[in-house]
This record gives sequence, structure tokens and C-alpha cells, in this order.
Amino acid sequence: MRLRNLPVFLLVLGVVGWAQEAPLFRFIEKPGPHGVGLKVVQQYDYSRVYRHATDDLGRPYSGERARPLQTLVWFPAVTHNARPMTVADYVGLLETETNFRGQTLSSDTQELVDGMKPTFALPMWAVRDAPPAEGRFPVLVYAPSFSAVSWENADLCEYLASHGYVVVSSPDMGVKTRDMTMDLNGIDAQVRDISFLISYAQTLPNTDMSKVAVAGFSWGGISNLFAAARDNRVDALIALDGSMRYFPGLVKQADVHPQDMTIPLLFFAQGEITIEDQARYMADATKNLGPSVLNAWTHGDLVTVHMLGLAHIQFSSMYQRNQDIWKQPEGQKADYDREDAMTAYGWVSRYALAFLDAYLKHDANAMTFLKNTPAQNGAPKHFMTVNFREAKGVPASFEGFRTEIGRKGMDQATEIYAAMKKENPDFNLDDDALRAWADDLTAENHTPEAIDLLKLDVQLHPDSAAAYYALAGAYANSGQKQLAIENYKKTLEKDPTNQRAKEKLDKLQEPQTK
Repeated sequence: MRLRNLPVFLLVLGVVGWAQEAPLFRFIEKPGPHGVGLKVVQQYDYSRVYRHATDDLGRPYSGERARPLQTLVWFPAVTHNARPMTVADYVGLLETETNFRGQTLSSDTQELVDGMKPTFALPMWAVRDAPPAEGRFPVLVYAPSFSAVSWENADLCEYLASHGYVVVSSPDMGVKTRDMTMDLNGIDAQVRDISFLISYAQTLPNTDMSKVAVAGFSWGGISNLFAAARDNRVDALIALDGSMRYFPGLVKQADVHPQDMTIPLLFFAQGEITIEDQARYMADATKNLGPSVLNAWTHGDLVTVHMLGLAHIQFSSMYQRNQDIWKQPEGQKADYDREDAMTAYGWVSRYALAFLDAYLKHDANAMTFLKNTPAQNGAPKHFMTVNFREAKGVPASFEGFRTEIGRKGMDQATEIYAAMKKENPDFNLDDDALRAWADDLTAENHTPEAIDLLKLDVQLHPDSAAAYYALAGAYANSGQKQLAIENYKKTLEKDPTNQRAKEKLDKLQEPQTK
């Protein structure tokens, strides 16, 4: 969120040229049934090193070198009359953002602070360390934009907490610097932060970890995609004009396959941008080629909301509060004014809440809201378009294969594989993965199912001595002696040096003594 460090694409695509005398931002939505508490946790991820071994003067660094993660937790709280946070209180968190003993703000950060001064006294909703409401609540991890602070969308986070969600966030930082880097290493740093925060949320007494979503704005809206691909604790995704749309090349380079994703995705997009605009923020367009993530998202529900009057930058409530942002000359969306931006941000919040309620709380009314037209939901004309695309089928992937096994039964493994192979000729099942799965089945006393799976394994990997050896062992465990003998013989045909197979075969072929 530091002004000089904003990527060019944010300034080109998202900054609106309104004068400083425009009205101050206000969040227009009403709170939910809960009060809002805020807990600030100064903690470290000790699995990662953040500081150099030496300080800036080349002397041994004397402080903690692990990765600092100033963690903000918004939570449903008991409503009372304690003083709520102000904008200035959120800004004050910068002083201990990466150095928990306090630090001097950089000139870039000071620019941010100066631009927000007219709004400093405005009250927010959250009360520091308020008494928590009773119960356990779904979890939302919020991933900030490029180099941004954790509270860049404090209004949205407070709003969701008031409606019964625990929202957790930390700043967006590079691998070993406060500033993010626009590459896969940078994404990986934020992905690991997201997983760290999910694990941290599990330690809280008021969280329901069976319901976890990750929301991200801009750069956070590509990191959350990567996080969901690698961490199956994530049940749903929200992207606020996420970079998964703008950097398909990075998605293509990584081990991330949107066509295999089965979780629901809510994607908010800014008012349409031109090809020329996109080219202006891409340093090298040839490096950013790749298939559309949204087009590939066919196996999970996809809700796409185009906010026709919102510029990219306006998906952050704190950016909207920064008066200096509005002096920039580029990026205005038609004749939408700042009041329109506030209204549109309110509708973003409503749709985010409905999405979470529909998929994490299984609220039928919320699902109806998502499938309605904006007019049916009472949205003003000319503000947004909404498209709801239901998931179709099961992806041809290992996880998809497991899902279909659970639905149809292990005895249908061959037929399930054949159908997936027909859908995607590149789909394959790994020999080692199948044998590991069969080992787990055997350990859980599901030997018949293990045999069905291993029969498919030897069919797919006819030259694998290990596959025949595993199948022979499963037959032996189930008392099917002759089939065990046959498969130990096949094992030795493929690998005559397998001494263990030879010993087991000899034992099975020993004459039975009376």
C-alpha cells in the first residue's frame, strides 16, 4: 500500500482523477447482529528466516530473525459501548508492522499516512480486545494487495466479523523484505503466510475450521489461488479484481491448475479495461501469456461480478480514504463519482457476505441472492453485472478420481479412470501414489478395495514390478493364495533381483504339512 511501491498496473488501471475536495469515504452498510472485536498478535513464523544475519551496518543482527507476521484478527464480539478503533488507530499499527519494538516509517509509508490524515478521526467498528461472542465461527483469511497493509480493507473485514466470521490477515511482504516482488517467489511468500494464518486460526477458541475461505485483493487475488491449489483446507475463494486474471503467465508457470479446482470462486472485476491498458502494465507481454483462469474454472461454481464504475484501486476502503490517490489523472471510469464508488463498495461487501453465507453456512437465501439479477437484489442500475456459472462434472485429476471413487465405489475404479482419460488424454495416475493409497486402505482393513485399486495399477503400469508385488501382497493378506503366487511370479518376471518376492513365493509354494 506504499504509494511509490505500487505496481504500475495499479496506478494505470485503478486511480481515479477526482479532486481532494471530494467527500470523505464512508462505509454505508449496516453491521450484522454481532459486535466486532479486534485482536492484534505480534508473532513469528519460525519456519522461515526473514532477517539477514547482519544488520544494515554489517554487524551481527541481535534481534529475532524469523519472519514477523503482525496478525490482525477481527471476530464476532459482545456489543458494548467501549471506544472503537479509528482510522488513525489502524494507521498506528504501521509502527510495529515488521519490528514489534517499534520502527520509524519510511518516506513511502509516510506518504500513505499523510494522504489519510483527513480521515484519521473517523470511527470504525472494531473494539480492541472486546469480549468474544459465544460460539464457533467460519474463518476467512484476507490476503492484501501488492506490498499492502493487513488492514487495507478493514471495513470489509469488520463487516464480515459482525455477521459471524473470524477474519485473519497479515501484511503482504516479500520473501525477506517488506516489499513484495512481482514473481513466483513473491507469490510463494504470501501463500505460505496464508497457510500459516489458517494454522494459527485453528488455535483460536472461536473458529470452526471445517469452514475456511480466503479472500484477496489484487496481488492477494493470485496468491489465494495458489494457496487453495496447495492447501485443501481452503473451501472457497474471493478475489477482489484479483491478479489471477491479469497474470495468467505466472499461473501457467506454477503447479497450479484452475481446471482441476472444485471449490467455488467469487470474482469481482473492475469496469472493463482495454488491451492497450493491459499492455501498459505488463513489462513483457510475451512472459505473461497463459489461459484464462476464469474460463478454466469449470469444475467449481464461479460467480463473476463486474463492478462497472469501480476502478481497481477502489476495491480497498483504505485506498478510498487516501485523499492523495484522487489527485492522479488517469483511470477514471466514465462519469462515476466518489459517491458511486462508496455505493459500489457497499455492494461488493454484500455479495462477499452472501457468497460466504451460501458456501460456508449453506444458507439457501444467500444462494438465491447470488443467482438473482442485481436488479432483483435491489442494486442501482448501471452499477454491476453478475454471472453465476454452476460447476460441471469432476476434473480429471487425482483428487477428482478419489472423489468419484467415493461416489461410485472402488470396484468402478477402471471405469472411472477410462471416463477421465477420455475427457483428458493427458490424465494419468501415478504408480507410487496408487500403491501408497492401497497401503492406506490395507492398514484401515479395506483389503478388497486395495485389491481393486492395485488391479488398476498393474493395468496402467504393466512394467512395474512394485505394482505386481503390492498386488501379490494384498492377495496373500486376503487368503487368495493362488492369485498371490501368480503375481509374485509376475513380479520376478519384471525384476528377477527382487529377493523379497522370491522368499514370499517360495514360502507360498512350500508343501503343506499335515
